[in-house]
Amino acid sequence: MDTLLQLAADPAAWAALATLVVMEVVLGIDNLIFISILTNKLPQAQQSSARRIGIGLALVLRLALLGTVAYIVHLTQPVLTLFGQAFSWRDLILIAGGLFLLWKATKEIHHNVDPDAGEGDEGRSAPLGYGAAIVQILLLDLVFSIDSIITAVGMTDHVAIMVVAVLAAVTVMLLAADPLSRFIAANPTVVMLALGFLIMIGMTLIAEGFGAHVPKGYIYTAMAFSAGVEVLNILGRRARKARARAAAAAAP
Repeated sequence: MDTLLQLAADPAAWAALATLVVMEVVLGIDNLIFISILTNKLPQAQQSSARRIGIGLALVLRLALLGTVAYIVHLTQPVLTLFGQAFSWRDLILIAGGLFLLWKATKEIHHNVDPDAGEGDEGRSAPLGYGAAIVQILLLDLVFSIDSIITAVGMTDHVAIMVVAVLAAVTVMLLAADPLSRFIAANPTVVMLALGFLIMIGMTLIAEGFGAHVPKGYIYTAMAFSAGVEVLNILGRRARKARARAAAAAAP
C-alpha cells in the first residue's frame, strides 16, 4: 500500500502510466481488428459473445504474463542462431504470429475476392466454428500480449503501473469492439482495408522477429491515412445514394 501511495504521488509515475495506456490502446487496435474480422464470420447470435471472450482472454493473458514478468524479460535472450542471425523466443513468437496473420489475412482476401473458390460438388466449405474462432483469437492474443509486456517492461519497472495500463486498454477494447465490428460488417470495402492492415501488421511482426525495427509511428500513420481516405469514400457513396433517392422521389 505504501508503494502504491508513493507511485500516486510521483509525477513520473503518472507520465509513465499515460504513455503506457496510449501504447497499450494502440497495440490493442491490431488485436481488435483481427477479432472483429474473425467474429463477423460467426452466426449473429455468437459474435458479441466471441468478442467479449476474445478480449477477456487478452486481459487474462496479459495479467498472467505480468505475474511472470521476470521470466518474460529473458525471452529476449538469444536461443537460436541461423546463418549468423541470433533469434530469441520473442523473435520466434513474433515471426510465427506474423506468418499466421499473413496466412489468415491472405485466406480472407482470397475468400472475399472469389467467395466460390474451393467449393466442390459436395457443397460449400464448413463455416468458421465458435471454438475455432476462440482458439485463433487466443493465439494472436498471446503474440500481442508478449510483445506489449516486453515493451512495457522497457518503459517502467513498476508492475502496478503496467496492470493499470492493461486494464485501461482492455476497457477501451471492450467498448470499441461491437461498434467497430458493426462498422466493418456494414462497409464491405472496409473489410478489405482491414485485411490489408493485418498483412502490414504481420509483415511488421516478421521484420521485428528478424531484428529489423520498424517505427510504429510509420505503421499507424499509414493506417490512419488509409482509414481517412476510406472514410471520404464512404461519405461520397452515401452522398451519391442520397442524391439518387432525392432524384427518384422528385421524378414524376
